[in-house]
Formats: sequence, structure tokens, C-alpha cells
Amino acid sequence: MREYLLTLCVTVAVTYLLTGPVRKFAIAAGAMPQIRARDVHREPTPRLGGIAMFGGLCAGLLVASQLTNIGKLFSLSNEPRALLSGAGLIWLLGVLDDKWGVDALVKLGGQMIAAGVMVLQGLTILWLPVPGVGNVSLTPLQSTLLTVALVVITINAVNFVDGLDGLASGMVCIAAVAFFMYAYRMWYGYGVEEAAPATLFAAVLMGMCLGFLPHNIHPARIFMGDSGSMLIGLVLAAGAVSITGQVDPDRITQHEGSLRSAVHTMVPVYVPLLLPLTVLAVPMADLVLSVIRRTWNGQSPFAADRGHLHHRLLEIGHSHSRAVLIMYFWSALMAFSTVAFSVRSSSLAIVLSIVLLCALGLVVLLLPRFTPRVPGWAEFLVPPRYRAPRRDASTTGANTDEAAEPPSGTAEGERARSEASAAGLNGATAVGEGQRSSPGRRVDSKG
Repeated sequence: MREYLLTLCVTVAVTYLLTGPVRKFAIAAGAMPQIRARDVHREPTPRLGGIAMFGGLCAGLLVASQLTNIGKLFSLSNEPRALLSGAGLIWLLGVLDDKWGVDALVKLGGQMIAAGVMVLQGLTILWLPVPGVGNVSLTPLQSTLLTVALVVITINAVNFVDGLDGLASGMVCIAAVAFFMYAYRMWYGYGVEEAAPATLFAAVLMGMCLGFLPHNIHPARIFMGDSGSMLIGLVLAAGAVSITGQVDPDRITQHEGSLRSAVHTMVPVYVPLLLPLTVLAVPMADLVLSVIRRTWNGQSPFAADRGHLHHRLLEIGHSHSRAVLIMYFWSALMAFSTVAFSVRSSSLAIVLSIVLLCALGLVVLLLPRFTPRVPGWAEFLVPPRYRAPRRDASTTGANTDEAAEPPSGTAEGERARSEASAAGLNGATAVGEGQRSSPGRRVDSKG
């Protein structure tokens, strides 16, 4: 665990320190596109944040290759080099798109090429484990198609959800944490050495997102762009490909003592690709809904619009920060629930906790104007907007008239304002009539 923590810290530090110079470079290079109709931000913001994230990826893999235990992985497996090759291609494609713009079909072709390069170097799904049946072998064609499909779908799911400040990096970080917990348990809990590459990929991915997130939270100083969103999508997909088809259910059966226990333990693995689809359930849902919506409207599935889930959260009244936190909540609930079920799927407490959290999430989702207040002793732990307003005794008298005025936006307030306006209009009319009817007063237009 210490070596993983060291790799994580190095990746975080390099990504964080590189983001500032990359921002200046993006401004100097003119990678600040004009604001589009679907954008949420109101000021041009530099892109190319993926350059810093790619630097963090390279630094993390370099440090890991020099460590005692993790370093053995680089000599025993070709998967880290396969990841670096595919990541380099997808990152270069993203940089070109951030600076000059690339056609959607060209990007799709580039994503397939990057996935194919990883397949050629051994990062592929060779079989699907099914408890009670064993390993179902795949033909080379089936293996290639399944791997390329998983990589391309994951990349585009992350790319589609990258619409609010800090949204994509935070959601992928949550998915990486859940994936790391599962892969680490498979390796050290059950002795499945084939899970080592996925554990390393998840640790590096966490570092990339955590290092970039401070620069990307609202209001963002820099965007990751396609060079970042496609990169972290590919790294997440590489971890899913690495662990799927590498875990032998028979070994888990021997450890658990029964086939039923093995089935519960292997929930995220024996159903093909369940875990990666679960940790990205929200982006995947957004991807599917976007394709259906655009196709139904006669548009290209790659045509951009303002119909994404995060756009709808803003439309119903949620603030920018709250919309991001809501997406975080549902992503974490999906991801960690799956990991919890893989540990103890028969626990009633886990089911009840998930139900209660779902109910809480629905309440927050349906009350966009609700602002919770915390007790006074805990106010220093939360942002100022969640603290109760304080009244100053010296200004209480001066603000009496303002306090007596009905709040804006309510029915009472609008009615009071309409009555005041009518009264002012009648008063002005009466004064005008009095001026016209007074014989001894003449109104001089020149004053």
C-alpha cells in the first residue's frame, strides 16, 4: 500500500504543479475558444489541461517502475507500456482538437486506433469468467471487438459528461477510488496477481484527477479539454479491460469454500464489464440518452446540445456547485454500492443504507431552492452559504424597513409591490390634476 500511496502522491504533485504553466501556455497558444451556445461559463477559459494530466500519468508510471514490488509488474507484464502507448495517441488527438478542432468521425477513428494499439500490445479481454462454467474463451476477433467497444464507449461517456467545472475529473476520481478498492482486494485479499495492473492504473488515475481538480473547480481557471477527458476515459477503460478476463472464478471458489459465496464475491467480474459500467453509470446513462435524443430529433449522435443531465439540473434551479455535487453523489452511490455488494451481498444493512441514500438523493434533487442550515457549532466546517445569517445590533434599527418588506419572488411581495405601484401612480395622477386645476400656478417647462 505504501508504494501505491507514493505513486499517487507523485502523480498528484506533478499534475498540480504542471497545470499552472500549462494554463499560461494555453493562453499564449490561443487555445481559448469562443463561448458557444451550449457552454455554461461566461468567459473564455483556456483548455489543454490534458497536457498536465498526461505529465502526471508519465511521472506516476515512471516512479512505479522503480519501486520494489510494483516495479516487477513492468517486467512481467506489457500492459503498462500498452497503456502508455494508447494514452499517448489519444492525448495527441485531444491536443489537436483543443487547439484547432477535429471532426467527430475523425476523433472516433482515432479512439479506435488507440484502443487497437493497446490490443496489439496485449491489453485485451481474452476470456470472460463465469462461475460454475469456467473461463469462456473468446476468439481473437471477439476479443478485439469487445475491447475496442469498451474503450470507445468509456472515452465518450467521460467526454460527454465534461460540461461543468470539476464534473468529469471528480466523477472519474470517484470511479477510480471504487475500482482501486476492488482491484486491491482481488490482489491482496485473494492472491490474484493478474489484478496488479488494474490496481496501478486506478492509483495513477486518482492522482491525475486529484492534481487537476483544484484548478478546475468552479469557477474553473482551466479546462481539461478533450486532451484530458479522453485521456482519463482511456485510463479508466484500460483498468477495466485489464481486470476483466484475468480473474479465475475457481480460485475465488477455493478461497470462499463454496460456489455461492464465490458468486457473491465475483459480482463485479462474472457479469462481464459490470463494475466499469457501474462506476460510470451516470455518464453512461447520459451518453445513451444523448444518442437517443439526437437521433430522434434527426441530428447526428455527435452533435452538441444543452440536453445533458448537468444542463437539466441547472434548468430546474440548481446552482452550478450543487449540480456538480449531485452528480458526485449519484456516481459514488452507484460505484461504492457495487463494491459493497461484492464484499457482502447478503447484508441487509447495505441494502437499507442504499435505499436511504437514494431517498436522500431524490429529496435534494427535487428541492433545488432548499439551502440547508447547520448548527452554530459546526458552521466553521461548511462554506458560508450554509451558515445562518447573523444580525448586527447596530444595524437592526436601520434595517427595520428593509426587514418589513416582503421577500422578493413571493406572492405577498409581488402583491405588495403592485399595490405600491398603483398607489404611486394614483398619487402622481392626482398631483398632475391638481396642478392643472390650480388657477394661481403655472408650470414652466424651463423650470
